Amino acid sequence: MKKLFPTASVLLLLFFIGCSTLPNVVSDEKMRAAAFQQFEAMKSEMPISKNPAYIAQVDRVGKRIVAVVKEDIPDAEWEFVVFENESANAFAMPGGKIGVNSGLLELVDSDDELAAVIGHEICHVLFKHSSQRASAEVWRGVGGVAAVVAANQTDMSTEQKAATLALYGVGTQVGLMLPFSRSHETEADAQGILVAAQAGYDPRGAVTFWEKMSAQSEGQPSEFLSTHPSHGNRIARLQELMPQALEIYNSNR
Repeated sequence: MKKLFPTASVLLLLFFIGCSTLPNVVSDEKMRAAAFQQFEAMKSEMPISKNPAYIAQVDRVGKRIVAVVKEDIPDAEWEFVVFENESANAFAMPGGKIGVNSGLLELVDSDDELAAVIGHEICHVLFKHSSQRASAEVWRGVGGVAAVVAANQTDMSTEQKAATLALYGVGTQVGLMLPFSRSHETEADAQGILVAAQAGYDPRGAVTFWEKMSAQSEGQPSEFLSTHPSHGNRIARLQELMPQALEIYNSNR
């Protein structure tokens, strides 16, 4: 029975972490300061696009969407940078720092499609997803320390202790962190098209964009093992929201 205690403790801890609302322990101010420093480093270390059409498009779409959310994020210092990178990707950092890769801009065919992407990234900032993920990692670490202490209080062999702690690591990654990240992506998708629609962009651009992403993304990992929802599930959820998004879009034309 003693040898089962660490494993039972780990499983109970996983249940607690997975089923509880954990408080944020990483302040927004710290995340913002770190993000500003990291973004400046990225601008100095990574090539920045000089394509005037790309720069103008990102600036144009970004400003219109920021105008919708600025009252909700009054202290943001918005900055949009186009990085010369062939991967079809974009990212958001706390405080309003948004990066868009040139490879993504090669894929989009309209401001409506780009608005879905930028709306998504801006909503990561709006919902403070970075602080939530950082705090979840801290709690995961606290749980790891508790698991080590529990294991050391038994007469388990070194191999058994290692297996128990490995179970904790894999369990929290697959059972907590990945679903947590996917929930953030889904939330940013949903609110992102509504924000884009409010800014006057056709939300149907989100569907056409993700259809193109799906077409060029062969070998996407299983959603269960990914930080992002599958392209198919993403498109299905966006389609479910489309009536609401189109109503907003039509009222703002």
